[in-house]
Amino acid sequence: MRLSEFVCYDYIRKQIGYPSNQADGKGVDLEKLSASSGFEWDEWNSEKNWLKHRVTRWECEQVFFNLPLVVADDQKRSQDEPRYYVLGQTGKGRKLFVVFTIRHGLIRVISARDMNRSEARIYDEEENSKI
Repeated sequence: MRLSEFVCYDYIRKQIGYPSNQADGKGVDLEKLSASSGFEWDEWNSEKNWLKHRVTRWECEQVFFNLPLVVADDQKRSQDEPRYYVLGQTGKGRKLFVVFTIRHGLIRVISARDMNRSEARIYDEEENSKI
């Protein structure tokens, strides 16, 4: 199952307000994101997300299937490979900040936590805006 069946990058692009498939103009390839075919998990990152923030793998994955999805480049932490972050919510409405990369067509979650106040404000603005 491909993410594109659930996430429409055109919708995301319009929500964020950028004219190309580069959500922030700096390298977020939404076509690549929407073409991802699943998730890849590192046991240490998965355990760390649970121990530090009480975020499960399932919750991380849910974020990518619920709109709106605010996606941006995480340049300051990207050294070896492109990293991105997403502001999104789980099926139960938990608002999460998730850092990830895309490897071999799979989303690899690096870290996840609850959104802070300013991130939640940005997300709420996107959620309340209409196409």
